[in-house]
Amino acid sequence: MALIGVLSPLRASMRSIAARAVAARSFSSYLVTPKELHEALKKAPPSPISSEPRVIPLCASWFFPNDPQKRTGLDVFIEKRIPKARFFDLDKVIDRHSPYPHMLPSSKGFAAAMSELGIRREDTVVIYDSQELGIFSAPRVGWTMKVFGHPKVHILNNFKLWIEEGLPTESGNVWTIECGTYPIPKMDEDKVASFEEVHEVAIDSNKEGAEGVQILDARSPGRWSGREPEPREGLSSGHMPGSINIPFSAVLDPDTKAFLPADRLKEIFTKAGVDPSKPIISSCGTGVTACVLETALNEAQFGSPEKRKVYDGSWTEWAQRVKPSESLIQKVE
Repeated sequence: MALIGVLSPLRASMRSIAARAVAARSFSSYLVTPKELHEALKKAPPSPISSEPRVIPLCASWFFPNDPQKRTGLDVFIEKRIPKARFFDLDKVIDRHSPYPHMLPSSKGFAAAMSELGIRREDTVVIYDSQELGIFSAPRVGWTMKVFGHPKVHILNNFKLWIEEGLPTESGNVWTIECGTYPIPKMDEDKVASFEEVHEVAIDSNKEGAEGVQILDARSPGRWSGREPEPREGLSSGHMPGSINIPFSAVLDPDTKAFLPADRLKEIFTKAGVDPSKPIISSCGTGVTACVLETALNEAQFGSPEKRKVYDGSWTEWAQRVKPSESLIQKVE
């Protein structure tokens, strides 16, 4: 009887540990609702002293360099955030040797960033955007974590709804984060389209016998057509030959700024003429909102994941590297 008395609390403790571990990986899809995240955080909070898998909210807010209000992601993070959230700086976790913005960091650079954020490989990370934009740069950070093989990563759909549903927030500076040692991962290069690969696709556009790789461009219609300027001064607007313009805002609800339901997303891609049986490369200005399209494709289960890539350098690299004699920057007259 005495032994049973000792084992019973031990078993209860083990069950509690197992339940919390399950809670940390219980999300049923890549997109997570505010309610789901709130419940998961209550079961597996990001405690620095816990050695168990945790749920980590990660703010990835970012704004265009020509933002009229001069906002920064760090500004809105300090102003209002999910309790215990960390901040991923999209302008710093990059390839610092590249002349193009937001290019993927090295494996060592990624591991260093995760270590500094106190994120462990076994943690479930839920990434979110600013309240103002709803969905914008978080999918880029989610895609980056997938490229480097983080096992459990999700996108909150979204912080705007989190606020409207009255869920808890905090504000002010974050002074202490328990750093860790994140293992150096291997990059999944099959998820990344290079300039050379996209260049070949553009050269072969509409040629008989070409593979039929489709390039989706998430920029605004004005930038894609060449009628409006790029946000980066001196960069020509326009589009790649054969590219399909699907502005990233088209896959979001205009009121909630959240991703549209899967059936609506399928309709959008089908109406735009995208063939799910052919390879797809998503592009944009600097590889940020291209990941909004990639996330929408994933949510709609549109196209094989093995045949979908994101063009890391996107239009900023393209417009600076193609030669004028190639006529690979097209405009709508």
